[in-house]
Amino acid sequence: MRTLRAIIAEDEPVLRQELKEALGGLWPELVICAEAEDGIEAAHALEAHAADILFLDIEMPGMNGLEVARQASGRCHVVFVTAYEKYAVAAFEQGAVDYVMKPFSPARLAATVTRLRKKIGTEPANLEGLLEILGRGRDPKEFLRWITVTRGEELRLVTVEEICYFQADNKYTRIVTPEQESLIRRTIRELVDQLDPNAFWQIHRGTLVNVNAIAGLTRDMSGHLRVRLKQRKETLPVSDPYVHRFRQL
Repeated sequence: MRTLRAIIAEDEPVLRQELKEALGGLWPELVICAEAEDGIEAAHALEAHAADILFLDIEMPGMNGLEVARQASGRCHVVFVTAYEKYAVAAFEQGAVDYVMKPFSPARLAATVTRLRKKIGTEPANLEGLLEILGRGRDPKEFLRWITVTRGEELRLVTVEEICYFQADNKYTRIVTPEQESLIRRTIRELVDQLDPNAFWQIHRGTLVNVNAIAGLTRDMSGHLRVRLKQRKETLPVSDPYVHRFRQL
């Protein structure tokens, strides 16, 4: 019997390791032949390895998971890893093998493994119908609701309502809540597309602020506008292209 091979494409390192370890316990004979932390790595892994299964996070930096799924269509069995229920339901209805919602449930993953075992040896699903549906744009109600962050070995879910602001930090983005700060591998540009624009305003090229976290406005010694926060001491600069947001205040 030939060795079955899988690729895990997930941008959160702790979640990627958690999925790998869970699969090792549920399906010891399955070989994880490659891991990818962004869409570009996932696409390269698809070309480099004759994988039977792809565990694919749809929302990844570098290259959208939907583009990777298009490359995988008909080539290997795809399991979508997602925090969005819309993706999960569509994936299941349109013929993808299965989906796994974040955070992972051991029972749900066990059910996915059972389905995969039955599918191995059959023709992988053609995902064009699914990709067409998902490519029409996100339902306005399906904005990002939580983000997974890591602190050492600990994994924590942060709801977007908790977040005071996002700020670019080199290749990462800093998430700031009233009590703590964390780094994630998503860009401000990606977050602009994923967050409700009525709840999070871009006030600078590298800053998104939670409207409900704003206490008021002030000006610095140079006369530039700055945002005061309800539960943080620092103030956030507002660059000229975004000053218009506050003219009504």
